[in-house]
Amino acid sequence: MADETLRVALAQIHIEATEIEANVERALEAVSRAADRGADLVALPELFNVGYFAFDSYERHAEPLEGETVTQLREAAADHEIAVLAGSIVEDLAATEAVETPADEGLANTAVLFDSTGERQLVYRKHHLFGYQSAESELLVPGERIETATIRGVTVGATTCYDLRFPELYRQLIDAGAELVLVPSAWPYPRVEHWQTLSRARAIENQAFVATINGSGHFERADATLLGRSTAYDPWGTTLASSGDQSALVMADLDLGALTRVREEFPALRDRRL
Repeated sequence: MADETLRVALAQIHIEATEIEANVERALEAVSRAADRGADLVALPELFNVGYFAFDSYERHAEPLEGETVTQLREAAADHEIAVLAGSIVEDLAATEAVETPADEGLANTAVLFDSTGERQLVYRKHHLFGYQSAESELLVPGERIETATIRGVTVGATTCYDLRFPELYRQLIDAGAELVLVPSAWPYPRVEHWQTLSRARAIENQAFVATINGSGHFERADATLLGRSTAYDPWGTTLASSGDQSALVMADLDLGALTRVREEFPALRDRRL
């Protein structure tokens, strides 16, 4: 890892249920603005195109990884020369041809990371599917693989929303070399304390940068409102940059040398016995 700064942009866009065209347009605008502000990497929220709580439209709006939404984000990454985490989409596993899938059919909650040339570097399918007042666990196939990718010399991993409650997943990412974990999410009110505490804990216990990317907006049919508060944490768990609950582009400069220093000066990861 180079001793330099990685500038990340967390695109907390407004998401409207099933308004695919409008939501994707907001995502593309966020990529452009992030590039204009000198970001090396921009990340989008969970199910930013269809809206997490639009459960009855998942199947109708599912796409393969070669589909229109992901293709537009891949092209935007190359056009603006910026790495892009296409937060997540509802993936049609049967239609995907580009990469191995966890099942021959069904749907998955899938995030894709492209580098600044538009090359796909990482695919992450949400492992832990939410069942509490949610239809996700009934509708989707859980992911099975953990991948990391290198963006400008930084080893990057991804998890999604509910995954924050399962620290063993993050240990696996750290063992795979992750230095920055991106967490696209659709975290609603009222669980503000959970959102902030769990995210900070994952950074502290793994001595890694953690960047959470939430959306904004209200989903009337589910009576759910996303709480926003997209945040970048450093390896001490200190907040580097954050937002409120409205649309925002959160910019954070990650001091990559600080990660090395923290791990060397306070070697908690080396002291593990499990």
